[in-house]
Amino acid sequence: MFRKDVVIPSGAMALALCVFSAQAEPLKATQYADFDRYVLALSWQTGFCQSMHDRNRNEPDECRLQKESATKTDFLTVHGLWPGLPKSIAARGVDERRWMRFGCATRPIPNMPEVKGSRKCSAAETGLSLETAAKLSNVMPGAGGNACLERYEYAKHGVCFGFDPDAYFGTMVRMNQDVRSSALGHFLAENYGKTVSRRDFNDAVAKSWGKASVNAVKLSCDGNPAYLTEMQISLNAATINAPLSSASFAPQPHPGNCGKQFVIDKVGY
Repeated sequence: MFRKDVVIPSGAMALALCVFSAQAEPLKATQYADFDRYVLALSWQTGFCQSMHDRNRNEPDECRLQKESATKTDFLTVHGLWPGLPKSIAARGVDERRWMRFGCATRPIPNMPEVKGSRKCSAAETGLSLETAAKLSNVMPGAGGNACLERYEYAKHGVCFGFDPDAYFGTMVRMNQDVRSSALGHFLAENYGKTVSRRDFNDAVAKSWGKASVNAVKLSCDGNPAYLTEMQISLNAATINAPLSSASFAPQPHPGNCGKQFVIDKVGY
């Protein structure tokens, strides 16, 4: 802890903050740790909100209050971080579909209470620190308030692994920033409101982390013409505490439903 009566040079303060950041608690499962991948789910927020509008669903607060931003990568937001099916749970007869549907409420194990997506605020509080909650609110528009997305995500995908909440959500914040600052993030910003090809999108992914990473990215689109709503990035569990690199990515079998062309949607629909 810094003493109040000592003046610390700005350079030393910056170094101290870097050291503090480097010593942040790593994400570690204390039970059911025998899984080999995570899925990092990132929303393209304007597309997500348009899909809610187009389907005549009740728009969440973050969509009703959505505003234009000068920094277009701000629209790349966090949905969640989903551990894969642990081998110890699969051995009890649980398949991938059942695991993705129920997560920590999967029977017979982990056998925790199920929280419905339509009643996210019925999930327990996560225990997040105020500092991490503030950082999360900048990248997960549905966190807190009347939306409670972080409570739902932790109840479904985090609590049964014994994840420290700050480490769990802090990892999402860090990885979201990694993607925003990559060549892919720049591609999304430069093509805001434009129609792009999947080939050019894939080229941006490859430029960011190598050609093999392209097969780790699944895209979801909605509408006609199609517009981007979400990307799901499959990641090696062993590298989750390191910055995104070519070693981070794990191939997945389906590229998603976005087709050859889609729109990087903008605010206003």
